Amino acid sequence: MKMDSLVCTKPGKFEYKQSSRPILTENNAIIKIKRIGICGTDLHAFQGTQPFFDYPRILGHEISGELIEADNAPGFVIGEAVTFIPYVNCGNCLACNNGKPNCCVNLKVCGVHMDGGMVEYLSVPSRLLVHGNGMSYDELALVEPLAIGAHGIRRAAIVENEFVLVIGAGPIGLGAMEFARIAGARVIAMDIKESRLAFCKEKLGFEYTVDARFDAKQQISEITGNEMPTVVIDATGSQSAINSAFQYMAHGARFVLIGLQKKEISFSHPEFHKREGTLMSSRNATKVDFEHVIDSMKKGLIDPKNYITHRVNFNSLAGEFNSWLDPNSTVIKAMVSL
Repeated sequence: MKMDSLVCTKPGKFEYKQSSRPILTENNAIIKIKRIGICGTDLHAFQGTQPFFDYPRILGHEISGELIEADNAPGFVIGEAVTFIPYVNCGNCLACNNGKPNCCVNLKVCGVHMDGGMVEYLSVPSRLLVHGNGMSYDELALVEPLAIGAHGIRRAAIVENEFVLVIGAGPIGLGAMEFARIAGARVIAMDIKESRLAFCKEKLGFEYTVDARFDAKQQISEITGNEMPTVVIDATGSQSAINSAFQYMAHGARFVLIGLQKKEISFSHPEFHKREGTLMSSRNATKVDFEHVIDSMKKGLIDPKNYITHRVNFNSLAGEFNSWLDPNSTVIKAMVSL
């Protein structure tokens, strides 16, 4: 049997193709895709700027759908709404054995290192399935990007009432802000787009915003009473933003890199050293983070409807995709329906 798929054949080029519908194999499950969230990774891959990427590739890893077949998936019921953890780990390396499958030595991310969810049906390892718990397909497709932010915040080990600066008010940064607030932080949102900062204030209710185009350090200093943030989160993946952010760290601060870029980081060692700063990366997310996101949604601590600003049907996706790359676009999260 055949199914429709959308293939990114090279940077800037999509093609709809017919491919073979997956057949159930041992320890795997088949999901009939209902929603696909479009994320920064998809946009960067289409632009040709995503690190560690090869073409052709079927994009998409923020997915939800109906479970139609499964092998070795105890507790799951055929027909239920599900999502899945799209980081396929080996289970045998040092990271996996130390409880860090999100940074497995042999990790393959769906839609990046292997073909992803811009298809009608997708085969995934049964062990990576996540119950829908009564949530909608829209909500379930947002769990993965929110889990990225939740994982970065968990890495930061936030203390209640400390200032947390999140640089980049895209979907990942917004998720980091939300989970920083849930952890009890005073959140400062920073971006270069007025529309994103307005979204932070008006839709998500964040009190402190910084327009990075205008003496960001001074604005941050005024907000924090000249003490600066004890946690800095980068969710931009911009080399210049990352390098600049070291100057925003308070003494004893932690700097967490959620965003990813291709080049080298550069900073003043004496300035970093005298602060006894901590620099760490945050890669993907774990099942704990997925569960935290779902629990927060069900408790009403996060309203997923805030994030979906654009909708498109699968058969129109290729034609709409390029418009979301426009710097003047107001897109926060585009959601694809099948």
